[in-house]
Order: sequence, then C-alpha cells, then structure tokens
Amino acid sequence: MIQVAQILFILSVLVILHEFGHYITARMFKVRVEKFYLFMDAGFSLVKKKIGETEWGIGWLPLGGYVKLSGMIDESMDTAQMNAPAEPWEFRSKPAWQRLIIMLGGIIVNVILAWLIFTIMYATVGQKFIATEKIQENGLAFGEVGQKAGFRNGDKILSVDGKHQPSFNRMTLDVLLGDKVEVERNGEKVDVILTDEMKGEIISKEGKEFVGPRTTNIKIDSVVPNSNAMKAGLKAGDNIVEVNNSKIVFFDELRDALARFKNDSVVLSVNRNNQILTIKALVTKEGTLGFVQNTRLLKDDYEVNNQLSIGQAVPAAVKESWSLLVYNVKQFKLILRPKTEAYKHVQSPIGIARRLPDTWNWEFIWNFTALFSIGLAFMNLLPIPGLDGGHALFTIVEMITGRKLSDKAAGYVQTAGMIILLTLMALTFGKDIYQLVVDKLL
Repeated sequence: MIQVAQILFILSVLVILHEFGHYITARMFKVRVEKFYLFMDAGFSLVKKKIGETEWGIGWLPLGGYVKLSGMIDESMDTAQMNAPAEPWEFRSKPAWQRLIIMLGGIIVNVILAWLIFTIMYATVGQKFIATEKIQENGLAFGEVGQKAGFRNGDKILSVDGKHQPSFNRMTLDVLLGDKVEVERNGEKVDVILTDEMKGEIISKEGKEFVGPRTTNIKIDSVVPNSNAMKAGLKAGDNIVEVNNSKIVFFDELRDALARFKNDSVVLSVNRNNQILTIKALVTKEGTLGFVQNTRLLKDDYEVNNQLSIGQAVPAAVKESWSLLVYNVKQFKLILRPKTEAYKHVQSPIGIARRLPDTWNWEFIWNFTALFSIGLAFMNLLPIPGLDGGHALFTIVEMITGRKLSDKAAGYVQTAGMIILLTLMALTFGKDIYQLVVDKLL
C-alpha cells in the first residue's frame, strides 16, 4: 500500500502542475478552460465542482489528466464545437504563437518543477551520489552478464565515449547508452565495445549480474535451511578466507572459485570468532553452497554529499535537469534499436510502483518526482498526435508555412494519435498486470 500511495502522490503532483501549465497560459491569453481534471473521468468522475467557467474534478482512472480548452480538439475528441464559427475565447481563434505557448505550458512547468526540487534539495540536504572513484577503489566485480560483455573482475571504468562520470549510478547507465568503454585492467588501458545484443541481455537482467563494488567482505549473513552450506556446518558470521588452499580476498574470487567446482567438494578455510576452521562442503550444480553474503555496506564508504549554498544549488539544479533530459533522449534512442529489446522493458505506473521502496521517505520521493517530471516533459515533447509535442509540431509548421491544418484533418490526426497512444498504454499496462499476477501466484 505504501508503494501505491507513493506513485499516486507523485502522479498527482506531476499531473496537477503539468495541466496547470496549460491552464495558466490559456487564461493568460483569455482562452476559456471548460474542464480541469486530475486523472481521466471516462464515464464518471469521483469529485467535480464548477467554479466560474471551469469544471474542476478528479477522475477514477489514474492515466494522467487533462484540461479541456474551448475550441480545441483534444483527448475528449469533442468535434461538435468545431462546426460553429470561432469565438474570441476559443483556442482556435488565437494566433499560432499563443497556441504554441499554451501547448508547451505543461512541459515548461514540468522542467521548472524538476529544477525547483533539485535546487531545494541541494541547498538543504545536499547533492548526494555514489562516487565512482570510491566504489571502484579495488576495481569492480562483474557478474556473468558483465563478463560475457567483455569486462573482467578488477576492471576500473575510466570513461564512456571519452567522458568520465563521477557518479557510479550514472556511469552504469552511460555504459548502456554509450559505445566505447575504456577500462583500466592490470595497469593497462583496454577498450570494451558493447553490442546492441549484449546491451539487451544486460537490460533483460535489469542490471543484475552486471556490475557492482568489489567487496572484501566475505562474511556469511545467513545460511539457507537444508542447503549444502548448512549440512557442511557453515554458520552466520563465518568469514571464508580460502578455497582449496587458495587465498580469497574478494567475494567475486569466491564466486569464481566455487563455479570451477560445480557438483564437487571444496575445502574451505573459515574464520569463526578469530579461529580458523577447515570445513568440507559440496558445491551445487549452480556453483553455490547455499548462504547469503553480508552485503550491508556502509553508505558513508561510497556516498559523497556536496553541501551547496543556494547560489551554487541553482546552477547545479539547471545542469542536473538538462542532464536528465539528455539521458531521456538517449534512452529513447536505445528503445528504438530493436536488437536491444529495450522496448520490452518500458513500464506503466504499475511497474514503476512495484520498484518503489516499501517505506515512506520524503527525500527519495521528491528526488523521484523531479526525475519523473523531466521524463514526463520529454515524453510530451515527442511529436506524436495526441501529445503536446504533436500539437506543437503542427502549430510550428503552420507558423513556418502560413497554412493551418483544417479542423477535419486535425480531427483525423488526433484520432489516429489517440489510437496509437491507447494501444501502447494497453500493452504496457497489460504486461505489468500480467507480471504482477504471475509473481503473486508463483
């Protein structure tokens, strides 16, 4: 329920402010706003009240929201009003430059919202990120997918497409979005080139088995009941220091050592309460013993928190907002590359909600809201009929050519756009609902 509450709160903030951007610019140019709705009111609304010329309400379907402008063919697909002559208060009667500003009003507010959130966060709690230099001090540990892509345990990522990234979280994203990764391996610089197919495999694993910190902590957190580890006598708190007389320093070395002895026995040297014990254990066919590693790493070991003044926070927030917009463009280009199959992992609010933490954390929520706000701005910029970008594109063409699309043609284009958008939404929601049901049943 906490996750549902979080996504509803975030969506509500974003939708209300996005639609307010359209509303305020429309009123600025004296366009009548007939409706202002949070969520869609298909068939009926949960709450509605008319104040002045505008009906304010909350719909039952949390798929965004809308403002209905007089004299405009929008999501409501109401074309009856277009048969009468244009009135001064109607959207269609306004000059193209005013209509363009109204169409971009929501997008502009989304960008301003993200910038404002980042500014406040940086000036209060600081600019926080996991430092690349700190987390790869001992090199990085790559899982099966990462090693298949050409990386090796102990590699340090120096740059992606010639650019160094100080944030580790952004760096892993850069690897997926870039072409050439330069790593330091055994004191030498080596280039790793990821194919679209390899990127697709990393995406399909949702980042698992790709890359992480190379930890020296090989302490057992818990032992799986009835596992080979339990049968061998391993206990929580044990620290494995050798496998078959080979010293183990990093956890990835333990993982690789066990992988070499699948369905075979190994002799472990274990530090238990400062005493070295020798334990013989059978490795499973998967190359495991049946214990959970203690992965509770100190956040302070890797996190950097830059405390910024308000004067420093303002430009830093601008830079961050722009950076996220660029990342959205790159991710969209990745989705359009069929071999990556990234399109299969586009998520609806249901899928996003499932990834949110199950505890309420205001710092996380506001950061996520800012990130989502930039994503919403980018999505609405796409020149697809039915989206703000589609309306804006036709208006820009009109301003260049001096010829306006007829109301009849605009209706056909809007209908086609809405069919495409609704189909994509149905597929995305259907996939996430199916996955939710499967996860609950299995």
